[in-house]
Amino acid sequence: MRTFNDMLDEQFKNEEFKKEYEAIQPEMDVIRAIVDARNSQNLTQKELAERTGINQADISKIENGTRNPSLNLLKRLADGMGMVLKIEFVPKQRV
Repeated sequence: MRTFNDMLDEQFKNEEFKKEYEAIQPEMDVIRAIVDARNSQNLTQKELAERTGINQADISKIENGTRNPSLNLLKRLADGMGMVLKIEFVPKQRV
């Protein structure tokens, strides 16, 4: 049985797929960071909404990728979880 990573490796052989995957990776990283941070605090979306004043539906849209959060919104989310927002530029990996 093939694993997800095996299938992903196979898809990466397709340059168009690889380009699109890499293009959305930063957004996926932001989503994963928000969800992981919220879960690490054992917070529901509703509880985070109450702490931040951000509508729960908007938090849901951010987490499912249908809304792009502004920098200000990311700061509010971080603050609501007792965290600070850290943005970092890193060199591109060489393949």
